[in-house]
Amino acid sequence: MKLHANAALSLKGRRQLCRRVVGEGWAASEAAEAAEVSVRCARKWVGRYRAEGELGLLDRSSAPRFIPHRTSESRTEAIAALRRVRMTGSEIAEVLGMACSTVSGILNRIGLGKLSRLEAPEPPNHYERRHAGELLHIDVKKLGRIGPKGAGHRVTGRRIQTPRKADAGGVRRLQVGWEYVHVCVDDHTRLAHAQVLADEKASTAIVFLRSAVAFYAAHGITVHTVMTDGCRSYVNGLSVFA
Repeated sequence: MKLHANAALSLKGRRQLCRRVVGEGWAASEAAEAAEVSVRCARKWVGRYRAEGELGLLDRSSAPRFIPHRTSESRTEAIAALRRVRMTGSEIAEVLGMACSTVSGILNRIGLGKLSRLEAPEPPNHYERRHAGELLHIDVKKLGRIGPKGAGHRVTGRRIQTPRKADAGGVRRLQVGWEYVHVCVDDHTRLAHAQVLADEKASTAIVFLRSAVAFYAAHGITVHTVMTDGCRSYVNGLSVFA
């Protein structure tokens, strides 16, 4: 049950109102006053409760059961047929002698509100190399590093002294800054290999390339060609690695 913002009765309130009248013998006016609703509203819920029990206290759709002036199905089919020959809503309205708003509403209801809906979607253009290792895609994603104490002063409003920590080489580095995710994906198998490294220098690219070649070799794949997006570090690294 979804109540609107100014609803006076919840499901529990409706049940209490009805039980007071039906079970405890309260007058409808007394129960309505206690629930802070009109007598007419109270009698409505009591009538539903007597006829249907607990199910009668649930909300019902306010949509009319019958619309006498609803556009006929034959007219709706005619609108759809004219739309499929790429006529605009105003042109359809003029031809059929209908209001533009009515035609527009019908087109939206049957899913033809946009002309692009008439066109069949293009089939996905998948491509892949024939053999594993024939082509390796490589890219680098730069991600902001969050310190051990959480976000910085722009979010928390407090200044925190930036901590340092020794890396694998013994160099004390800031624990905030950037991390570089080096990723490679085999074009045929879509087998991926990734490492989070300190930077994207050519020397780092060489290390990652050697790690990637070893990773794919462990899976029985020999790397033949590498493609990047023109990143200088990999362009330089590939020249040295080759």
